[in-house]
Order: sequence, then C-alpha cells, then structure tokens
Amino acid sequence: MDPAPEVDERTARKVAEQARETRWRHPSFGRELFLGHFRLDLIHPHPTGSAESRERGETFLTALREFCEKTVDGALIEREACIPDHVLISLKQLGAFGMKIKPEYGGLGLSQVYYNKALMLIGSVSPALGALLSAHQSIGVPQPLALFGTDEQKRAYLPRCANGAVSAFLLTEPDVGSDPARLGTTATPTDDGYVLDGVKLWTTNGVVAELLVVMAQVPGKGISAFVVEADSPGITVENRNEFMGLRGLENGVTRFHRVRVPSANLIGKEGAGLKIALTTLNTGRLSLPALCAGAAKWCLKIAREWSAERVQWGRPIGRHEAIAGKVAFIAATAYALEAVLDLAGELADAGGHDIRIEAALAKLYGSEMAWLVADELVQVRGGRGYETAASLAARGERGVPAEQVLRDLRINRIFEGSTEIMHLLIAREAVDAHLSVAGDLVDPEADTKRKARAFARAGGFYAKWLPTLVVGKGQVPRAYGEFGPLAGHLRFVERASRRLARQTFYGMSRWQGRLEGKQRFLARIVDIGAELFAISAACVRAAADGDRAVALADAFAVQARVRVDELFDRLWRNSDDSDAALARHVVKGRFRWLEEGVLDPSSPGPWIADSTHRASTMHNVHRKTP
Repeated sequence: MDPAPEVDERTARKVAEQARETRWRHPSFGRELFLGHFRLDLIHPHPTGSAESRERGETFLTALREFCEKTVDGALIEREACIPDHVLISLKQLGAFGMKIKPEYGGLGLSQVYYNKALMLIGSVSPALGALLSAHQSIGVPQPLALFGTDEQKRAYLPRCANGAVSAFLLTEPDVGSDPARLGTTATPTDDGYVLDGVKLWTTNGVVAELLVVMAQVPGKGISAFVVEADSPGITVENRNEFMGLRGLENGVTRFHRVRVPSANLIGKEGAGLKIALTTLNTGRLSLPALCAGAAKWCLKIAREWSAERVQWGRPIGRHEAIAGKVAFIAATAYALEAVLDLAGELADAGGHDIRIEAALAKLYGSEMAWLVADELVQVRGGRGYETAASLAARGERGVPAEQVLRDLRINRIFEGSTEIMHLLIAREAVDAHLSVAGDLVDPEADTKRKARAFARAGGFYAKWLPTLVVGKGQVPRAYGEFGPLAGHLRFVERASRRLARQTFYGMSRWQGRLEGKQRFLARIVDIGAELFAISAACVRAAADGDRAVALADAFAVQARVRVDELFDRLWRNSDDSDAALARHVVKGRFRWLEEGVLDPSSPGPWIADSTHRASTMHNVHRKTP
C-alpha cells in the first residue's frame, strides 16, 4: 500500500484546521497584541509562582548544578557522540526524568518555570543531554498522558517515566513532515486492540526509548495517538541518525510491522491524535526556547570575557565599535530571550491564560535569535570561533566550544515546527478573529447564503473593531510612566500593535482568499508581533528586576524597534513577487546551465527513503538504557 497517500491542498488544510483549538476560553496577551489591543494588564505586574514551587525548584537546581559540574563531561559526549551510561543512571537517581511529573506519580512536580531553568542549566553543559530530557518530558509520554490520559494510563506509565523509562514522540515520516493529512502509518483495529504498520523518521530518543507515543491513521477515524512499548515484537530501530550538531542525540528511524497494541493504550479518542499533539506542544514548545536562552547566556559570558582579554590596536576589542555592537546585541538579546521564556512559563504555571500564541512566539523567536547570537559570538572570536574546543585545548588555549554551540543551535529552527511552519501556525491564530466572522466571504465552497451571513457578521465586527485602532494610550506622552525610562518603549508597542492590526486588515482586504498564499507577508506580520512581545516581556521583567536590568531592557528595545520599523516597511516594499516568479523558473529547470562547472559529492540514492509497509530487513540498533 501507499504509506503516504496523495492529498490535495484543501483536504490537507481541513485536517490541520480540525486539529486546531477553535475556542479561546481564556485571555491571551499574544492574541490581543495581533488584534491591536495592548493588554499590559495580562502580564504586568510580572506573574510569579508560589513560594513552595520556588523552594522546590531551587532545591533541585542546586542538586542539578552539582551533578552537572561533577558528573557531566560535555566534551566527551561531543567526542564520542553518546551519553555515557553512568550519566543516565545519575540522572535517574536525581529524578531528572520526572521533573514535570506530579509527585503522586513519583515525579518532582516542578513548575514550568523551574523546568525551563533546569533545561537551561543542563543544556549549557551538554545540549544533547538537554534534548534527551526535553523530548522525554515535553513531548514524550508524560505530557500527553498528563493532559489526555486515563487514570489507569497515568498510574501505569507515569511512575515508569519518572523513574527513568525514556520516552519518545513519533509523528514524522520519511515523506510526511508538517502535512499530517498524508500520514502513512496505520493502526488497524482488531478484536482486542490495533495493529501498527509504518515507518517513523527523526525519532528523538527513539534509539534508547522504552516507551513511545505513536501517531497513526485509524482507517475511517483519522490520526490517533497510542502508547507503545518500544520492545514490542515487530518494532525495529533501523538506523541511528547523525547530524550537524547534537552529536549525542539518540535519534533514529523506527519501523513498525504488524505491531500489536492493546485498546487500553489508545490516548484519548480515535481521530484525536493530531489535536493531542498540537495541545501537547502548546507548553511542550517552551523547552526549546529554554535551551536557546541558556545558550545565549553562555554566549554572553564568553563574549564578555574574550572582548576584555583580546587586545588589538592598543585596546581590548570590546572597546572597538564594530565589536561593541555585537557584544551589545548578544547581551540585550540574552536578557530578552530569558524574559520571554520566564513570562511564558509563568503564564503557563498561573493558569487562566491561553498561551498557544505566546509559546509559539517563544519558540520561533528563541530559535531564530539564539542562532544569530551564536553566529555573532563566532565572529567575535574570529578564527578561534571556527576552531573546535579540542583543537584549541590541544595547542594550549582555553577550549571554548563556540562552533559547537552554533551547530547545536541550528536544529532549533527546524525542531518541533520549522520557522516557516511556525510563521504560518501563528499567522493562522493571529487572523482567527477575522476568519471567524468573515471566513465564508473568502471560502470558495461557501454558498450565497453563507456569504451573506458572513458579510453581515463582518460588517458588525469591523464597525466596532476598526475605530479602536485609530488612537490609543501609546499616543499619550506620560502613559506607562511607572516604567520610568522604559515607558517610551511600551508606548511604541501599543502604537505598533494597532498599526500591525491595521496592516493585517489591509492585507486581508487586498488579497482576501489569496492571503494564505502570501506566506512572506504573513511571516513579517508574525515577526513584528514576536518583536513586540519580546519588548513587552523585557520591559515587564526589568520592572520586576529593578535598576540593574533597565539598561539591558532599554538597549534591547532600541534594537528591536529598528527591526520592527524595517519589517513594517518590507510589508509593502519587497521582492516577493519577483522572487516567486524566479523560483518557479528555477524549479522547472530553466537555469540549469548556472549549475555547470561543479561536481555533486552527494551519494546516489532516492531523495526520500522507501516507507512501504513491510517487515524490516535491517539490524535492530535499539538499545536499552541502564
């Protein structure tokens, strides 16, 4: 059978749309920001967790720091591309595999904020180790079971996960990425359960996992989620994948051939798998910006020390304007990334907030900006930034792994939703209010009656909404005065939020149903929103941190405002149309002559590996952790 059935564009969109949470049951700062409403009251004063959660978190961080300093050798993991058994054993003893699991199931019950802090700490020593723990708890078995599992499932699996039974999340396939409608893995119902067949790609933790969350199509019902024992007959880990970075990552290719799964292992209902996955990622995505924020903080430390030590033309390089600009960017961005992370984490812990946009913005912004920070650190370090830590140490210098951090961070722009997909996901949420009242006006399948009703709804909505975008608090000179020197930045955010909403409306008016194809326009809309969210988070955080942080928040806001102004300008002055035309010609082969004069070192083979349902012919490289 065809493991990835052909699906037309409308069907693919329908599947994705059905998996969305369509209701906004709680307030959302991010949603309001895109609608032109700067709801500062939703994030200020900066939310804080309970004293009990802080005490529990700080106690664990103290033990984790000691463990990282004494037990983890990041250079060894990088060199041997493997996390040593004794490290995994110590992590289990420490309770690190149960950080997010409730104490009643044997976990530590850390808040989201302290879970993020723990990932920052351990990821700074070994990003591969951070990825292992993140994939296990943020998207692996513990998170979907905590949200959707039955009491029986929680009692059966959460204690095992807390004790160190590594888990993995299996969704992607060789020919299926962000288009789940084409999912080829099937779960065929039987009298007592299901039979799984298919191939899963890029299964982070899959090589060492004991428990799996598997997404598969139940014929006639849709994508469904299952807990699967990794040593079940018929499961073969056919390859341990190797990557540009994260060399200790236990990521593989897993084949299922007539794997029997009991009915009791279905998570939620049949057909609810994609919604379970998306809901899991609402908070699960915060693990990546945690690792990104931690990397940015480390980059700041190295940039500061090196810029003061390295002397050129009679003074430290940090006092030369060219380098000073990079150091300032690194410092300001590191502060903002942690501010965004902490704010999103606090909102998640507090409850009563819909953070789907905030979490997605944190992932998008954190992965993009941390990559730029690491790239600037490599430039500040010069040739030493390009040289490996091992080589530096071998010739007698401090072994600074700047090039490794750059390689390790690169995947975060792809993991758990690429930047391009995140742009579309956030854009869909940002225009949700518009589509809910006027969607039928641009739906080619809507009949005359539906369009008439939509026209009436849209008229009422826009008659009330558009006037709110004309004037606002951001035009009042002394508004937000309690923020002192940062007040002007918040006034800018308020004005820019209304401007952003107007530009979104102009785009919808101009392109109507074609707006969804204007992906670069939508990406800029989202990037503006991300910058405004980051400015807000940095200012609110600085208000809580006191005078010591004002200069950092101020510098970041100044830098971000420049980027916002450029993005607004590029909404309407850009090369999108000519680029699209050129790309069509390139893909059709019109300019193949430009490729002459070089050789292709790629090895032969198909672009996409065969994922036909069949028994495996490969050696099983799955291994159990101690």
